[in-house]
Amino acid sequence: MTLEDLPPLREVIAAYGLAAKKNLGQNFLLDLNLTLKIARAGGDLSSATVLEVGPGPGGLTRALLLAGARRVIAVERDQRCIKALQSLVGASEGKLTLHYGDALDFSLEILGEEPLKIIANLPYNIGASLLIGWLRQAGYISSMILMFQKEVAERITASPRSKAYGRLSVICQARAKCRKLFDVSPSAFTPSPKVTSSIVEFIPYPSTEISWKFESLEAVTQAAFGQRRKMLRSSLKSLFLFPEKILQELDLDPQKRAEDLAISDFIRLSFFVKT
Repeated sequence: MTLEDLPPLREVIAAYGLAAKKNLGQNFLLDLNLTLKIARAGGDLSSATVLEVGPGPGGLTRALLLAGARRVIAVERDQRCIKALQSLVGASEGKLTLHYGDALDFSLEILGEEPLKIIANLPYNIGASLLIGWLRQAGYISSMILMFQKEVAERITASPRSKAYGRLSVICQARAKCRKLFDVSPSAFTPSPKVTSSIVEFIPYPSTEISWKFESLEAVTQAAFGQRRKMLRSSLKSLFLFPEKILQELDLDPQKRAEDLAISDFIRLSFFVKT
């Protein structure tokens, strides 16, 4: 059986009883034109290992293989989907490998040293947690094409002094070049969610250019945005004994708030965190 011979996704869903589970954050993409658009946003896949999370019935997985991916690793925690994807494994000519388990526990290190592309329609309930985990391991990643709720995508790509700017904006933009590519209507999913989704591209900066510690940046952003309406001289007291002295040393106004600082300002502050 070839990829072209596979039954339509709706038949796969019916045959294996794949009613989407809310507790797993499942919303399936069945439109091949859309899934191919997402797959092709990842660029040339012919020499790439691609990681996909939550393949479900395999809509995006099929698109990744049709787009020429050299190797696809799909991580799925729903045993029903693992069974439903077996015919796709057979049609992939050895290019698709399934991993049964929780993606939050999946280490990129086991995939080897070659650059990895992550292309996934992320479960809404763990999307941000997965993203932060991957950014911690960004040295293994060449690019990511990820789907989030539109609100989360706007937080990721937000600029200073905007309402959406926060911890997620700083951590993501400090570690990677981030840009929103396009929106996806709720009607594209089965079942249809109540919100619009967005595709975001991440290109991690080379590890050689990263001199700050991820944990330190997390600590600074947690303190600063944890009380975002307070001035920095107050919000940073939970992290530094003398925050005003540090802020003045960096030529930052202690009366400013977290939303006023640039990404580079948070990185400079992170060097003062004792770990």
